Amino acid sequence: MVNERAKKYLALAAMAAFSTVLVGCSSESGADVAAPTTSSASPTTTTVEATTEAPAPITTTEAPPPPPPPPPSVMAPEPAPQTTYAALGGAYYFSSPDGQFQCGIVPLSSRTEAGCQGVTSPVPPAPESCMISWGNGIRVTGEGVAEFMCSGGAVYTSGGEQIDPPLAVGAQIAADGYTCTSTPDGISCANDDTGHGFRIAPDSNEIY
Repeated sequence: MVNERAKKYLALAAMAAFSTVLVGCSSESGADVAAPTTSSASPTTTTVEATTEAPAPITTTEAPPPPPPPPPSVMAPEPAPQTTYAALGGAYYFSSPDGQFQCGIVPLSSRTEAGCQGVTSPVPPAPESCMISWGNGIRVTGEGVAEFMCSGGAVYTSGGEQIDPPLAVGAQIAADGYTCTSTPDGISCANDDTGHGFRIAPDSNEIY
């Protein structure tokens, strides 16, 4: 009896061991079947084509030169001061350097006189005998002290379109017994024989 039981026990133990071996083999085979597959797809390659087109040329244009400046306005040249004068119809005509006075040494039918016409100040009251323009100049004759003029127009002028040439400062005209001198203080004229005369300027004057 004991031997029979021992035989059965051994047989059962052998069967259990064999089953264990079978299970282990099955697991290894399953692992082999379930192994992941490796993808054989080739990698994607991107190729960038190099451009061979040449850049557009750059054109440089020089700016045109600036226009020439406009010509200066044409103006009539001012008459140059004179130091010598020729008689015009026997008279000598000139103007002050500033052009405000017209002057002359003028021979008349009854006498020769020197004078200057222009606006000056102060001017004494007009005499009752003067019925026209008064105080627009001073004259000196050979008969006493110089006096303010009472006249209706220009007397000491050559009658040209422009005033007569100016007498330079420091210059003088001596003719027919009179001497007229241009100074910074105005124009002075005197009778050489009597010594009487005048000085005239825009803002001052004197007679003697």
